[in-house]
Amino acid sequence: MNMPWTLARQTARDAAKPLDATELALPDALGLALASGVRALTDQPTCATSAMDGYAVAGPGPWRVVGRVAAGDPVPEVLLRPGEAFGVATGAPVPDGSDAVVPVELCSAGGALLVADAVPGKHIRRRAEDWPAGGELVPAGSLVTPAVLGLAAGAGHDTLLVHRRPRVAVIVTGDELLHAGLPRPGRVRDAIGPMLPGLLTRADLVGTTHLHDDPSALTDALASSQADVLVTCGATSAGPADHLRRVLTGLGAEILISGVACRPGHPMLLAVLPDGRCVAGLPGNPFAALAAVLTLLHPLLDALGGHAVRPPVTAWLPDSGSHRTDTRLVPVTRSGGLAVPVGHDRPGSLWGAALADAFAVVPPGHRGGEVEVLTCGSAS
Repeated sequence: MNMPWTLARQTARDAAKPLDATELALPDALGLALASGVRALTDQPTCATSAMDGYAVAGPGPWRVVGRVAAGDPVPEVLLRPGEAFGVATGAPVPDGSDAVVPVELCSAGGALLVADAVPGKHIRRRAEDWPAGGELVPAGSLVTPAVLGLAAGAGHDTLLVHRRPRVAVIVTGDELLHAGLPRPGRVRDAIGPMLPGLLTRADLVGTTHLHDDPSALTDALASSQADVLVTCGATSAGPADHLRRVLTGLGAEILISGVACRPGHPMLLAVLPDGRCVAGLPGNPFAALAAVLTLLHPLLDALGGHAVRPPVTAWLPDSGSHRTDTRLVPVTRSGGLAVPVGHDRPGSLWGAALADAFAVVPPGHRGGEVEVLTCGSAS
């Protein structure tokens, strides 16, 4: 019996624990998941600073200018008294006793005297106003984006503790496959192999092997690879050339998922070898293989990479011909909160997928309404 789609996705995520963590320099951590939260190593700002070019002032005006400080200078060793002002640049520390900063364009200077209105506290960034030392800024499991790198640097970090990327090896099977040139009667171009690298952006692809429909060769390929995840393409169904289940049984694998109530892609499978390596079996039809990536492979890779589960993205989908018992993955384009099917969604064709910017998850019996939408980036 095929496993319900939602349960299959959760089973794939639960099949693996995050891979080991490593300390990396900030640039090398981009795109990985945090193994521990980013905490502030200092107060931000570390002292009271000016948010504008102008004058730090004490008390009501007019004020007499008694000094000047630039960004990068130490805190002035003075105490401003009422009626005194200190010239400051944006980001410069303000002297003790400063009540406000008056922007330079609001000041009128007559000799050393300044005349303007000052709003108490205006344009001064107080110490620890952004965050205090020790506070968590970004939680564990978050994706390290360029903004996270900048934030971490601003908080005093030179390195981050992150989970390494899963290593993935791809095994493409099929006597009917061509890897160059025109398709011809009885032979088709391999469409899955060229598609997969772009779907594995959160993994390191360590190699692609092309095999004939030979169970011995498939056994050797699965047994010899040191990748964390082995992705097989084809051989997942029940035909005479579909050897994967028999090969996995011979290797002592635990088959966690042997078919999913999903269209396309129901022959997909997930197994764990005795040494802990995972095997994701993708059907041989290209769109069915893509559906299996979205259903099983992405949640598995996200779990191995330590990525936190994110809230689902949804859109409103009109009645698109739901299945009675199975979940459908429908290629759509999105405009605002509306998802519009693009058609051309037969299991053997990537035409609809190529025109789409997302895939609507259409539950059994759906007659129009809000649905989850998936993109080809890893997400769980």
